[in-house]
Amino acid sequence: MDEEKKNIPVVTVSLIAINVIVWVALEMGGSTYDTGYMVKYGAMYTPNILEGRQWWRLLTCTFLHFGATHLVNNMLMLALMGMRLENVLGRTVFALLYLLSGICGSGLSYYMALRERCMIVSAGASGAVFGVLGGMIAAAILNHGKVEGLTVKGLLVMLALNLYNGFTTVGVDNWGHIGGFLGGFLISFIFCLVGKYRKD
Repeated sequence: MDEEKKNIPVVTVSLIAINVIVWVALEMGGSTYDTGYMVKYGAMYTPNILEGRQWWRLLTCTFLHFGATHLVNNMLMLALMGMRLENVLGRTVFALLYLLSGICGSGLSYYMALRERCMIVSAGASGAVFGVLGGMIAAAILNHGKVEGLTVKGLLVMLALNLYNGFTTVGVDNWGHIGGFLGGFLISFIFCLVGKYRKD
């Protein structure tokens, strides 16, 4: 019984619930397709961070989504990958990886927006979700090429397909995806390397 309780992906389920609740709450008060409305409630907008020093937006934007499709796509991927990585790293480390990956994604997106002099509005859990995928790849590499029934090859194919979809779709924050992936990969690699995770 105790082992079964440990295997319940509490953090993954909680993160999905938070994202859904936030989206529903925002939809009740306006339209999540309205960029101005989304900025008002925490989306990342370069001037707000650069001039207003509202650094908290690097995190809050990861819990906002532009419409139901955006939300569902991210939550499906989080459910698929999150429950597995949470079982590998444990709840605390997984929660840390998710949040920091989201910030890494937002941070790189913000940096590139400044570099390219592009004032963008960005929101979504994609950076954090790519961080979870990166974390799975790192864990698989350090676990003889396979973790939680998934191989490095299969995970890399999944990464390639998601990156391809992002780069061939208009309005996608690809730098956020890349930043999140790199952050998640590094965090997972460090924790798995020092053995602070539950092996299969």
